[in-house]
Amino acid sequence: MQAKIASARTHQQVAVERAALDLIGIPFLLHGRSVESGLDCVGLVGLCLSVVGKDATVPSDYRLRGQYADRACAYFDERGFRRVTDASVVAGDVLLLAPGARQIHLAILTHAGAVHAHMGLGRVVVTPLPLPWRIIAHWRLFGD
Repeated sequence: MQAKIASARTHQQVAVERAALDLIGIPFLLHGRSVESGLDCVGLVGLCLSVVGKDATVPSDYRLRGQYADRACAYFDERGFRRVTDASVVAGDVLLLAPGARQIHLAILTHAGAVHAHMGLGRVVVTPLPLPWRIIAHWRLFGD
């Protein structure tokens, strides 16, 4: 993945990027779904998508390790996100990452890097590109 993130192009992409940046510093909580109680990576993405009216009903029946990549891909594919198959990266894009064996992780791209809920650091953080994890899938939100 290239290290240069293009600016958000649509109203929805801008709103998702802003929402992600506003969540930096929120405490990590496995299965967390609110700013008040804390967030995991799934809850973070759900909150960011809710600001643009996307279905933010995200699953909570998962563990830290498991075979969830196909399920995660189906979630975004069924909600009208477009898979990115080239090397372009745009603020507001959603990434599905593989941080370890049988682990998946979600992040939102912003002009500063990838915003994600980091269990080890105990909070939502931004990690600059290039990311240290393999990218499983990459989606872009189109339209306004």
